[in-house]
Amino acid sequence: TLRPVHILEIYKMKILVIKFRNIGDVLLTTPLIENLHHYYPDTTIDFALNKGTEAMIEGNPYINKIHIYDRQSANSGFFKKLITEIKFIKAIKKEKYDMAVQTTTGDRGIIISKYAKIKKIVGFLGKNQSINKLLNVKAKYYENFSHTIDHNLNALRALGFEPVSKKVSVFSDESVEHLNLPKRFVHMHLTSRWMFKCANDESMAELIDYCENELGVKVVLTSDNKENELEKLASVLKICKSEPINLGGKLSLKQTIALSKRSSLFIGVDTAIMHIAAANDVPVIAFFGPSNAFEWGPWDNGLMQNGYTAQNGIQGMGKHIVYQKDWDFVPCDKEGIAKHGIEKTLMDFSDEMPKIKAKIKQNLGL
Repeated sequence: TLRPVHILEIYKMKILVIKFRNIGDVLLTTPLIENLHHYYPDTTIDFALNKGTEAMIEGNPYINKIHIYDRQSANSGFFKKLITEIKFIKAIKKEKYDMAVQTTTGDRGIIISKYAKIKKIVGFLGKNQSINKLLNVKAKYYENFSHTIDHNLNALRALGFEPVSKKVSVFSDESVEHLNLPKRFVHMHLTSRWMFKCANDESMAELIDYCENELGVKVVLTSDNKENELEKLASVLKICKSEPINLGGKLSLKQTIALSKRSSLFIGVDTAIMHIAAANDVPVIAFFGPSNAFEWGPWDNGLMQNGYTAQNGIQGMGKHIVYQKDWDFVPCDKEGIAKHGIEKTLMDFSDEMPKIKAKIKQNLGL
């Protein structure tokens, strides 16, 4: 039963949503934003996040202001961190928020909300019992086979509301016309900030050549401008017999969003760019290793129920599909990879090449 909401609570509130995590985590918070706007239509909604993730929220029509926390500055010494924290709290306190909604179990957002004198704090119970006592509304944490989107929306449910939408939204006003992209292309992003999430070079090179040489569809490659990612991309390209368009390290996040929106298909690993492609309603073929697909799989915006219901293996949700080993200990963490000695085999998808190629051909309508 949904609780009654007083009309003054709906129309005069200021809400701060808090997500101090990575790019993909912030992006998957956007369904919560849309639902908060639905239930509090005339309320101001702001967002607090880590520097470097703001591109996922910029341009969102439901967000009024973004508070950016500079973690790099905060990690440069005790006094610098203290000054950064105080300035950040003061900026939030100045806004006089009525409610803060934090979608992680971390302490920082709750402590900031308390010092900023925010009246109502919604969040998830963490390990620190003293911090838990600061929560006015406690949301349920992960349940079995619960996607991150549903986890975030548990904060909404704790307020007495059911989601009316689970659409992931991403925005960009960047132009990519200067890149002279082909009218039809496959977007491939083969790298992650965690190298153990990358698929083996030979399989990725084979897929690039398949699209380019056998299907006649250009491939556009992207990556972050980090040495390890650029080296990984170069390693794959050395094996390729085709000449895909390599934009590795050359695009901003906003430009990557714009490029993704123009693509016909996305192929890549579990990373924020995969979630961006799904948010752009581009079909996704994703390669998962240690991650939970039921928690982090690409979300189909046309659906309301999580399609990833198995522990591992090949599974899909709407237009998206995830390839993952069906071993009993998968998913696992980095330590688990080393423990089972699967550094070279967990992300080797050579045995699945016929199925993957058939899926590519099907998605491209060929």
